Amino acid sequence: MKGAAVAAPAIGIGWAQRSPNETINIAVVGIHSRGRVHYSAFAKIPNVRVAWLCDVDERLFETAVAEVEHLAGYRPKTEYDFRRLIENKELDAVSIATPDHWHALQTVWACQAGKDVYVEKPVSYTIEEGRKMVQAARKYGRMVQVGLNRRSDPADRAAMQFLRSGKFGGVYRAKAFLYKGRGSIGHHKESSIPKGVHWDIYLGPAPYRPFNISRFHYGWHFFWDTSTSDIGNSGVHELDVARWGMGKDVHPVKVHSFGGYYQWDSDQETPNVQSASFEYEDGTILEVELTNLYTPPFDGIRSTGDVFYTDNGYLSSAKGWHAVLGKFTPRNRPPRVPGVDESIPNASFPRRGYLPGPEIPPTGEPEENHFENFIRCVRSRKRGDLHAEILDGHKSTVLAHLANISYRTGRKLIFDPQTETFPGDEEANSYLTRKYREPYVMPDEV
Repeated sequence: MKGAAVAAPAIGIGWAQRSPNETINIAVVGIHSRGRVHYSAFAKIPNVRVAWLCDVDERLFETAVAEVEHLAGYRPKTEYDFRRLIENKELDAVSIATPDHWHALQTVWACQAGKDVYVEKPVSYTIEEGRKMVQAARKYGRMVQVGLNRRSDPADRAAMQFLRSGKFGGVYRAKAFLYKGRGSIGHHKESSIPKGVHWDIYLGPAPYRPFNISRFHYGWHFFWDTSTSDIGNSGVHELDVARWGMGKDVHPVKVHSFGGYYQWDSDQETPNVQSASFEYEDGTILEVELTNLYTPPFDGIRSTGDVFYTDNGYLSSAKGWHAVLGKFTPRNRPPRVPGVDESIPNASFPRRGYLPGPEIPPTGEPEENHFENFIRCVRSRKRGDLHAEILDGHKSTVLAHLANISYRTGRKLIFDPQTETFPGDEEANSYLTRKYREPYVMPDEV
């Protein structure tokens, strides 16, 4: 695969520590849904200017420009082509809220153009893309923050710090839950491209398809050409917390995922019920359970959450993080039975007891939201201060990719964490990258 790289600019002020009073010019890319949160947040941060809005649907500009003007008192410029946007030397950073299939290419191009990047989850469309994003961030010295914003939540940070301290025992299992109802997308026919919509750019590296409203705003989540399924869309938040709490900085070695599409009749290709289990080299287990259909709550978790199982009990995010002591204590031994070998230890009669666990202490850190954390690091150039740096984002997104690859191949898979491949498995390895559509091609060397 060959792709034209965007030339990196000469080293300038973006490579040195920047003054808190110096204005940072940022562009928000993809403004239909999540992007509105982006430009609203950045517009409120002192000495940050939402200087550009970028979207392939020009019909969105009027409302978005008016909203920024109302919040910040100025009118941002607009652009529909990301490639032209990043050529601007006055632009310092981009904030990407486009569909999954565009995240990696836009991040790599932005790094090559000398821009810092805030990119929404999941970081990539394939495992290979995620690794190239990390390489680009390192090569060009860019700050790349991933929109796994639970990493900036004070309660989540406190719970993970408590869990990883070992004060509640070792974690041998974690389970992520995603109970998020979604209705049917129905059936829609192909139609003409609306005026103001740049459909070819929207599809970008994905195969060309005639315009269909089902594949456009938000509907793209339900088609494999553009989506990582709901386990990559929303589930990656919970997978990230599970991996974070377990302290897993390596990939699992085995994955098994299953599920399907139930209840609705529509054009949707991705599953609306999916479960996956991941096994690590040390024998610990991470699981995820996802459904877009009705399901009763689990341990008080009605929508999304995580539960960690430790030697001393469990830690749950239901209605706020709380620890529960859970130990088995042996009952009195039963009466002797003639003919039974009494030398065999009797472990068949446990008594279960649950008690409130220890309080989770706060971290003592100053509070800042995820966007503020990104801007602070753009100024300081301290990559280690990013709450969700691109390498962490890649590791968590790999879990979603592994689940989808197992689901699509229909079997349990063996994964090599070092090479990020499935040894000797040609079918599974075919999902590690994609065939890019010219000219939207990921370069061989970033």
